[in-house]
Amino acid sequence: MTISTEDCAQVILDVTPLIMRIIRLQMRSNRSPDLTVPQFRTLIFIRNHPHASLTDVADHLGLTLSSTSKMVDGLVKRLLVERSDSPQDRRRMTLKLTGQGNASLDQAIQCTLNRVSSALVQISETERAGIVKTMQLLNQVFAVELSDPSK
Repeated sequence: MTISTEDCAQVILDVTPLIMRIIRLQMRSNRSPDLTVPQFRTLIFIRNHPHASLTDVADHLGLTLSSTSKMVDGLVKRLLVERSDSPQDRRRMTLKLTGQGNASLDQAIQCTLNRVSSALVQISETERAGIVKTMQLLNQVFAVELSDPSK
C-alpha cells in the first residue's frame, strides 16, 4: 500500500488536534485553581524556553506587552516566576520558574501523563513502540522545519 505525503499529512492534521484537545483539557483541569489559563500557558512557555523575555511570552500568548507584563507581575508576586537581568543585555529581563512554579506545573503534567497513559493501555506494546518511533521521527522532521526559516 502506497501512502502519499498528502495522505500522511492529512492523518497528522486530523489526529493532532484531537490529541492536543485531550492534553489541554487535562492540563487545564489539573492546574492550580488560582491560575488562569493564560497564566498556566505562561508557566509552560517559560519552562520550555528558559530565560525567555517578556516579549517572547507576549508573542507566544498573542497578548500586548502591557497585559503580559501585568500578568507576569502577578506570577512574580505569587513566587511562581523570577525576573532577572539578562547576562547578554542588561536592558533585557529574563524569566524563569521558581521551585514553586515548577512544582505547580509538575502536578498538572503528571496528571495529564497518567490520563494519556491510561488511554494507551488498549494499544499493544508493539503498536506503542511504533507510535514512539513515529513520534520521534516527526519530532526530528518538524524540528528541522522550525530551525530552517527558508521552509
